[in-house]
Amino acid sequence: MNVHQFLLILLARKKIILSTLLVTVALALGFSLVQSKTYKATASVLLNYKGVDPLTGLTMPGQLLPGYMATQIDIISSKNVALRVVDALRLASSPAVIQQFNDVNEGRGSVRDWLADLLLKKLEIVPSRESSVVEISFQGADPQFAAAVANAFADQYQRITVQLKTEPAKNASNYFNDQTRQLRDNVEAAQARLSKYQQEKGIVSLDTNRVDVELARLNDLSAQLVAAQTAAMEGNSRQAVAAGGARSALNSPDVANNALIQTMRANLAVAEGKFADTSQRYGSNHPQYQAAKAELDKVRGELNAAMGTVTRSVGANAQVLRQREAELRDAVAQQKTKVLELNRARDELGVLLKDLDSAQRAFDAASMRFSQTRIEAQSSQSDISVLNPAVAPIEPSGPRVLLNTLVAILLGAILGVGIALLLELLNRPVRSAVDVRDMLGIPVLGSVAWKPARGRMRGIRSLMGSRRLLRLN
Repeated sequence: MNVHQFLLILLARKKIILSTLLVTVALALGFSLVQSKTYKATASVLLNYKGVDPLTGLTMPGQLLPGYMATQIDIISSKNVALRVVDALRLASSPAVIQQFNDVNEGRGSVRDWLADLLLKKLEIVPSRESSVVEISFQGADPQFAAAVANAFADQYQRITVQLKTEPAKNASNYFNDQTRQLRDNVEAAQARLSKYQQEKGIVSLDTNRVDVELARLNDLSAQLVAAQTAAMEGNSRQAVAAGGARSALNSPDVANNALIQTMRANLAVAEGKFADTSQRYGSNHPQYQAAKAELDKVRGELNAAMGTVTRSVGANAQVLRQREAELRDAVAQQKTKVLELNRARDELGVLLKDLDSAQRAFDAASMRFSQTRIEAQSSQSDISVLNPAVAPIEPSGPRVLLNTLVAILLGAILGVGIALLLELLNRPVRSAVDVRDMLGIPVLGSVAWKPARGRMRGIRSLMGSRRLLRLN
């Protein structure tokens, strides 16, 4: 079908098209005039979305803004907000509303839910494209009521945003309150264990100086023990040499170097020389011989006595050195035990201090979070502010007679053309030479255009006029 054929069809079916158009326009115009007037009130709210929480200081990424806007729109259009609006305006307590609800639902369900659904059906939320402003519109038959509902939605939306922000904070605050109490008990228990241990061990703090002093004392005692062991070994050796007999005692440096022993040995040598001289001169029974021998025996006895005394003093000295060694060995063992005990007590005290420090840090962190969540729970600040409150509209927003008429004209024209094309498909006549060629599939050699004469048409019209006169008569 070409444009020429399409125009021929429209020309042939013009009555049907015009009739359809007129009927559609008339129906739309009548429907618009019959409808009651509706008023639309709009309240504008501003979402102060800065991405930073004034209490926590947390920064939200900027790419979450579209999701944030969609979430806020869902909150405004939620049934919870609608129920709050119903309660704020006290719509459910109106006898007329209750009677209408009973007539519609026969008393089934809740008046509040029914009213909330009705309000949401007439609610319109339009976010701005390039800003954070959201328009909350409500349509109703009463302009004052429409403005009141729009403002109520804006106000309840502002309130519920505060509740949605503070309710999790309240739950978190209760949780952190319980945790703070438990952590406080842990801190007190750790402090009690630390204090008890310090009292039992007599340790005030982790003082490294005390450990260093005790360790230095241990090292000093160890050095003294080594020296005492060396001296004891030397004393034992001297004692062994000194106690080996007269000849062996003379080889002892302690005996040989003794001044008394040296003097007495000199006296012994003099006495021996004198006795030798006397024994050459006199016989054994001579008084001088006997006197010289008695003097020699006396000197030798004194020498042996002196050597015994020196030997006993060397043994006593060795005994003292051995006793000193034993005492130092016991002192080193005791000091070593003391250092080990001090190190063990220091390690245990360090563990207790770490437990106390860990419990204190956990308690401080929980206390900080508890204070923060408690402030958040008590906050009444909202990120939502009413930019333009709704006012009662003067002019009705509907019905739009002109718009409905224009739409009816468009729809009527489309519907009329569609009906004409449908009738043409059901019963397609020959309207041009192209139709003959398309329908019969043979070429058209020529066509005769018929036009009625004017005189003939006048005669026909006059005849028709006379017939009308006859009918009228």
